[in-house]
Amino acid sequence: MFSKANKSSRIDPEQREQYEYARKRVKQKKRLMQHFVLFLAGSVLLIIINPILGIGKDFFIKDWFVWAILIWVLFFLIHLLNVLLLSKFMGKEWEDRQIEKLKAKQEARIAELEKEVRKDVITQEVRAVKEASADDLKKKEEHDLPPPEDL
Repeated sequence: MFSKANKSSRIDPEQREQYEYARKRVKQKKRLMQHFVLFLAGSVLLIIINPILGIGKDFFIKDWFVWAILIWVLFFLIHLLNVLLLSKFMGKEWEDRQIEKLKAKQEARIAELEKEVRKDVITQEVRAVKEASADDLKKKEEHDLPPPEDL
């Protein structure tokens, strides 16, 4: 009466591709947030280590932790730009356009090579036919010549 119907919905390839792209973007943003949290914790740790605990006071750069944090900010900003800006400009559509361009170039090159091969094959066939007809003509001339007379 009540049966368990198999209600597995099939996802077509386009939807699957969109899902994979969305998963990739979520993973990128998750890693960006992890990087930000790690940056905050690391910055606080560097601030505690140098001025409060006095570690690195004899270091050749005074307030070295500020430079370390600024370098880390630079790396974080590069990561941020990569995730938020470059992924949009060089996203899935850009990849697809580049793939299509490369495929078109490859197809054109393959067509050009096939044309050259056909031309070479035809040239070889014509030579073979000419040589065969020349040999046939030579044999025919040898048979048509009267035998040499003795003098």
